[in-house]
Amino acid sequence: MGVLASKIIGVGSYVPPQVFKNSDIEEMMNTSNEWIVQRTGIEQRHWADAKTSTSDLALKASEEAIVNAGINKEDIDMIILATLSPDFDFPGTGCFLQDKLGLSEIPAIDIRQQCSGFLYAMTVADKFIASGSNKNILVVGAEVHSKGLDQTPEGRNVSVLFGDGAGAIVMSATEVNDKKTEPCFIDASLHSEGKYAKELWLPAAGTGFDSTERLSQAMLDEKLHYPQMNGKTVFVHAVKRMTEALSKLMAKNGVTVDDVDVFLFHQANLRINSKVAEVMGIPEEKVFNTIQKYGNTTAATIPLGMHDAMKEGVLKPGMLVASAAFGAGFTWAASLYRV
Repeated sequence: MGVLASKIIGVGSYVPPQVFKNSDIEEMMNTSNEWIVQRTGIEQRHWADAKTSTSDLALKASEEAIVNAGINKEDIDMIILATLSPDFDFPGTGCFLQDKLGLSEIPAIDIRQQCSGFLYAMTVADKFIASGSNKNILVVGAEVHSKGLDQTPEGRNVSVLFGDGAGAIVMSATEVNDKKTEPCFIDASLHSEGKYAKELWLPAAGTGFDSTERLSQAMLDEKLHYPQMNGKTVFVHAVKRMTEALSKLMAKNGVTVDDVDVFLFHQANLRINSKVAEVMGIPEEKVFNTIQKYGNTTAATIPLGMHDAMKEGVLKPGMLVASAAFGAGFTWAASLYRV
């Protein structure tokens, strides 16, 4: 008799149709295509229009994932949605997605782990399924960054990085005899280091100020409602932690670089992923990157990449995937799964 595990049975993705190439934002942010590509690898990004919310993008990706899973939407018994750009402060965006899908009563959980959010969400879904309490969980990463960016020269260092998009997978219960050789979620490691929280954060609105208000005119004047980042610190820690977490996870499970078919890393900066690959001795052709055309879509980068890799024939059934992510918190994660 095998053991109860989870596996990915359907993948979907969606990006808004409006494309902003680097040349389109040069004047807006007093920058250049060369400057952006050299520092980030990004060539363009998709930004949503005024009427589109995070749950709207999540809906499109989720519907495709459910169709590709070959199940009815009513078979979904939980939603786990990762985002740092919710429709509203509360309730969670998962609740809005649940309603737009026409579902009711099933639990909807929001994960607030930023760039690591999707791997956290996958791991949580796996635990629920492995416990026997759920059979089909919709796992979503979705972001609308564009409505929260300082699109002026002052905000250039952060704002050129981010795009809007969503990716979704359906994780389903399966019985396996050997988790290392059969299609399933194999293992993951999750981490955080809160002492670096203010190296990459969005200060306002919030209750952490010496103020009776979550948002004041003074906060707006200081542009505290826009994301702030210490780029050099983030880069150094991202390379270190992604490499460390994934190397340890692979060693724990007896997996080598040669065993892995595709490496799907979070897409924050092409230079980060290249450095991780260099340190770990990963051949360039095994790393699938999408940051060039999507930018950093935070919680959506890994499922977006997964779906693109499948559509391009790079990721095929039975292949072993290794993922790693790093983001605000600091939080980071690594996972191994066979599709």
